[in-house]
Amino acid sequence: MKRLLASCIALALSSSAFAEKAPTFDAKRLSEDVKTLSSDAFEGRGPATPGETKTVEYVVAQMKAAGLQPGGDLKDGKRAWTQAVPLARSQISGTPKLGVSVGGKAQALTQGEQIAVRAAMEGSKSVSIKDAPLVFLGYGVDAPERKWDDFKGVDLKGKIGVVLINDPDFESGQGDFGGKAMTYYGRWTYKFEEGARKGAAGILIVHETAPASYGWNTVKNSNTNTMFDVVRDNGAAVHPKLEGWIQRDFAADLFKRAGLDFEAQKKLAQTRDFKPVELKGAAFSADYAVDQQVITSQNVVGRVEGTQRPDETVIYSAHWDHLGVGEPDKKGDKIYNGAVDNATGVAALIEMGRAFANGPKPQRSVVFLAVTAEEKGLLGSEYYASKPLYPLGKTVADINMDALDPGEPARNFTTSGSAKSDLLDLLVADGKSLGLTYTPDSHPEAGYFFRSDHFPFAKRGVPAVSFGSGDDLVKGGTAAGEAAAKDYTANRYHQQGDEWQADWSFAGMARDLGLLYKLGNELANSKRWPDWSKDSEFRAARDATAADRR
Repeated sequence: MKRLLASCIALALSSSAFAEKAPTFDAKRLSEDVKTLSSDAFEGRGPATPGETKTVEYVVAQMKAAGLQPGGDLKDGKRAWTQAVPLARSQISGTPKLGVSVGGKAQALTQGEQIAVRAAMEGSKSVSIKDAPLVFLGYGVDAPERKWDDFKGVDLKGKIGVVLINDPDFESGQGDFGGKAMTYYGRWTYKFEEGARKGAAGILIVHETAPASYGWNTVKNSNTNTMFDVVRDNGAAVHPKLEGWIQRDFAADLFKRAGLDFEAQKKLAQTRDFKPVELKGAAFSADYAVDQQVITSQNVVGRVEGTQRPDETVIYSAHWDHLGVGEPDKKGDKIYNGAVDNATGVAALIEMGRAFANGPKPQRSVVFLAVTAEEKGLLGSEYYASKPLYPLGKTVADINMDALDPGEPARNFTTSGSAKSDLLDLLVADGKSLGLTYTPDSHPEAGYFFRSDHFPFAKRGVPAVSFGSGDDLVKGGTAAGEAAAKDYTANRYHQQGDEWQADWSFAGMARDLGLLYKLGNELANSKRWPDWSKDSEFRAARDATAADRR
């Protein structure tokens, strides 16, 4: 508490000259940006499509009109508006042939129904797997610091691992993995990475809605289209040849045919004593071609240069991409418009840039970073954080905006995850000064901290937070907020129904941007360097760059 009080006093003193000139944010302009970016003309804003070209051109034009300066790649001594992001693009050619057999009895599988396989990400031009043994690997976790090993030395060469989503603690809420709060071991990305490290031919994740925090439609829509990854020297080090998901009911039936009880095995997997179990008599086959190309996508970067310490940087970020065009829904709609996710964040980024460009110039530089390929695995932010345009050691913080509520105001706000840091303390204090209550992530088991563009910054030590709209609505309270969130997850999230609506007021979003401006403005007009808590897993990475801030 003393640390927080001192921090707030110092920041209040350093930024007092700016307090009376806090900007207001135009709800109508926010609405117009979201309406345009999520229109059918932008084709779902898929990377490496005509939709990307339109999106990048629009965002650059709006940043220019807002008064920002280009902050991207250096070209002939001048900054461009974009940062080139080379990506490996993989797409299944035609219809994949997929199947399982148990005791010699074959069953054909349909892509998108019982199973959703991703195009090969390790560099293969084709995937050809014939009768590979299936091995249940529990949660697929190897965590020496927790004395946990689901693999127990099993030889996975030529075999397909079947793993559960989330952490071993999810069901009970207690244990060595943060209880209900998901650790990185629970993320699907980790499951595939660890499978590759262990030499598996493939990994199939069993989908269950509660531990995944989203339904099968989201899995299908996110995994059966074009895949992207950052260009890697050795893709096989982090990607097995086959990556996919299977439906829970199909998995349970498969286990039963192999003489196993799925629920009983899942219960065993929640203990250290679990050992890999072969699904006796069961085998998996897959055959499909993969179109592999390297393409270049773009991050869009605007900047306001600091007047006193221009080499020190505060970043606001949001991702401009969505899922593009895919299979039609029941209404024949093929376009994933991505209005909430994340045209709202891009609109917020543009308007935040306008506020800084047209207000008192900050002492530190402020960067407005619209990243690509978030939906493909945080790839635009991963690329920026691995090859930063402005040194991470002198980056004060990343304030990320993803899927903001375009409706009415709430009495509260939240963040993705609740990692302890001075930055979060300051955000909470700023919210309180504006009459807003901070509500910690209400679903830590969903692992949202690892699912937004602040994470690539955080894992490299930069204090980072991803802001979330509140659920205690002024009109209707938490009951209305929770109902709206459930409806969005079920009917719009990563679906064609995420479209702009004329009855959205954007009043809550405009108000929330006032809070985020206050936080960033205080940081941009102080000498403070927020840090992670001493017991944070990100503290060591930040400490490693301490010399840059002396």
